[in-house]
Amino acid sequence: MEPSQDQPTHPLPSIFNLFTSFLRLGTTAFGGPAMVAYIRRLAVEQKHWVDDSSSRYGVALCQVIPGATAIQMAAYVGFRARGVSGAAATFIGFGLPAFLFMMGFSIAYQYTHTLPVVVSAFNGLQAIIVAVVANATLSFGRTSIKNWKTVLIALIAAALFGWKINPIGVIFFAAVLGVIFFARKPEDQKMIPSPEKINSTGTVLLLLAVATVGIGLLYSLDRKLFDLALLMIRIDLFAFGGGFASVPLMFHEVVEVRSWLDGPTLLNGIVLGQITPGPIVITATFVGYLLKGLLGGLIATISVFLPSFLIVVGMVPYFDRLHRLHHFNSVVNGILCSFVGLLLAVTIRFALNIQWDLIRIFLSLAAFAALILKIDILWVVLIGTGISIALL
Repeated sequence: MEPSQDQPTHPLPSIFNLFTSFLRLGTTAFGGPAMVAYIRRLAVEQKHWVDDSSSRYGVALCQVIPGATAIQMAAYVGFRARGVSGAAATFIGFGLPAFLFMMGFSIAYQYTHTLPVVVSAFNGLQAIIVAVVANATLSFGRTSIKNWKTVLIALIAAALFGWKINPIGVIFFAAVLGVIFFARKPEDQKMIPSPEKINSTGTVLLLLAVATVGIGLLYSLDRKLFDLALLMIRIDLFAFGGGFASVPLMFHEVVEVRSWLDGPTLLNGIVLGQITPGPIVITATFVGYLLKGLLGGLIATISVFLPSFLIVVGMVPYFDRLHRLHHFNSVVNGILCSFVGLLLAVTIRFALNIQWDLIRIFLSLAAFAALILKIDILWVVLIGTGISIALL
């Protein structure tokens, strides 16, 4: 493949740089899909690893495929920057803090049963998370909401998400509205070529083969680990609409179908998934650990994230070809508006689940103001956590 004239002239980032940048971002990855806005700021505005157009296509792709949107967007940026190896670096870097936090909480939950103390320590942080998601809604809305038509699509999507309509239906409806409202001649846009893009299909098939062999070994060595891995893979494959879509399915399968855990225990794990940085689907680590210890937690985590990674790196080369099709940009605009609606719905959902008092209101407003002033989210979370522990 010959480089396009739009190929960036700045040096490609190292794999280590990609990993450490997303590791740092992953430590403050609260708010689920809200982190997409912060990933965009890092990759587009600060590091210039991808351009804005490529970033927008990435959000659209991650919105329509199953899995946790934020960590998929991390893989997308890594793929654009350095191919499959870059995607692996950003994906692992972004998800590692969530895994370590959840594993630590799971160990504490099993051996000390101090979960109420842990949750109380994060009461203030929950108010800060509302500010994080609200700021992401505002930030992403600035790039996608341009006129009354885009406002209308975003509000309709927010209402449908709030009513828990099937996310696939919401996204499809937004795409149709995009075609109706924004129909125009296709634009001659060029994407930034992805290093190693030609070889990505072979790499994905190789990883899929390795995963298949690994699952086969689990079947012969430990049937419960095998069942756990297959369940988490299936949960990720059906998580359309982001990580939150996985929670009802996980509860149904783990509690009602298999009786691996009782309802209150899994609900405690879901609470930890909400106060832990990273996608809420990291609750899989909690389930795996309580079932089979450290190995169970590790296998459950790999299984619940692997499909998302393979889908992203496997789909990008084919998704790139669509941007030249008539109406495709209109579809993307509609989907991006639906993502703003999703962020708005998540903001409202989080806010309604908090018992507000003066301290929490202060923490949330102060965090929101700090983020508006572009203070690094890491400092906002760290300082806010310290204040909440001291005052709550």
